[in-house]
Amino acid sequence: MSLAAQSLTALRRQLTAGEISARDIVEDSIAQISARDGDIGAFLSHDPESALAEAEKADLTLPLGGLPIGIKDNINVLGQPCTCGSKFLQGAYTSPYDATVITKLRAAGAIPFGRANLDEFAMGSSTENSALQITQNPAAPGHIPGGSSGGSAAAVAAQLIPATLGSDTGGSIRQPASHCGVVGLKPSYGRVSRYGLVAFGSSLDQIGPLTQNVEDAALLLNAISGEDPRDSTSLDASVPDFTEGLDAGVTGMKLGLPKEYFTDGIDAGVRERVETAAKKLESQGAEIVEISLPHTEYAIATYYIIAPAEASSNLSRFDGVRYGNRTENPADMLELYQNSREAGFGSEVKRRIILGTYVLSSGYYDAYYRQAQKVRTLIRQDFEKAFEKVDAIITPVAPEPAPKIGAAAGDPLKHYLADIFTISANLAGNCGISVPLEPLNGLPVGLQILGPQLGEQTILKVGRAVEG
Repeated sequence: MSLAAQSLTALRRQLTAGEISARDIVEDSIAQISARDGDIGAFLSHDPESALAEAEKADLTLPLGGLPIGIKDNINVLGQPCTCGSKFLQGAYTSPYDATVITKLRAAGAIPFGRANLDEFAMGSSTENSALQITQNPAAPGHIPGGSSGGSAAAVAAQLIPATLGSDTGGSIRQPASHCGVVGLKPSYGRVSRYGLVAFGSSLDQIGPLTQNVEDAALLLNAISGEDPRDSTSLDASVPDFTEGLDAGVTGMKLGLPKEYFTDGIDAGVRERVETAAKKLESQGAEIVEISLPHTEYAIATYYIIAPAEASSNLSRFDGVRYGNRTENPADMLELYQNSREAGFGSEVKRRIILGTYVLSSGYYDAYYRQAQKVRTLIRQDFEKAFEKVDAIITPVAPEPAPKIGAAAGDPLKHYLADIFTISANLAGNCGISVPLEPLNGLPVGLQILGPQLGEQTILKVGRAVEG
């Protein structure tokens, strides 16, 4: 087994025992990327020389000392390109600073390595919206890896690198983790700093790990969590050791099955695997309780008003003047803006900017955006009531396994509807994790475990029980 195919915890044991070096691990990842990523397309770029230099001086006494971590290409890393999967930034922007999560990774001894592909500006659920390349699902070539963190999930699933970071605005860590057969954790909103993450939906975005197992996710979460004075939305909350108590089991826990998540639209095989996982947890001492999240049916509409509205505002900075590629020889300033954005943005980004601008415009703000915020409150209250009765909630991650590349071409609504089980956690600010279940016809399937805000320890324990 290659070193890149091993878990972070397994590599740590070998490093501290002196059996391998940090350079050995980085060299193996370089070799795996060189040999196989041409067929997968997980990485947009990587810098072997820089990673090897960091490996040589790695402090192996630190929790992540000497371990390479792939980074989604919307998280800033000093001196590296940050394209967001867009022509607008390709070749036009090199980060002048580290995001807070990168600073924290370095402080824990990790080596940020490689820029993972994504849907352009994280807008999508298949990674087909990347303007730079297609990413294949390593577990099922010819199928999407999910998105928007598709490159991050594919890199781990293909065993090109032990772990990666992604971002989750409406399921963009959990859904590709499910489709690729890896673990993906969306922390509670505010648990991890967003400073240095290129903003899509500022009230929804959260950075989190994609790993080979639950213990690795806990290990990475330890490193990146914590309050940050540069992010006013980060929470002033203590950070426990998430690796402690992972094997405590689920005896005495109450786990909710929301009836709204088991509809006619879900694939029968996916439903069967989630129900089998529930029975497994019940056999380990958990109590399975049917619950209701009555406003779930409004989540898609609510999300696709709020998220595009925030995207419209956040992406206004990409104007051909301050950031990104600019059109040549414009007649005037208006033409500079129009032509730069027309050439730089892909169709999905344009669609969301237009939709977001519309719902924020005079005469429509109250009818759409304000109403959506009210419904968002109702969705959050649904979860608050549910968590008064149960410790965690278990659901499918996606209605079906990964479809083939191009299956939903020209039909953005089909992609939007595929997010039905993941977006509510972002609207409510809750934490969630995807843990692999038995594949369905060779295609990975994930179990989603949702917890209350700052309930990561609970969902990690449940996830570990599912693994065991």
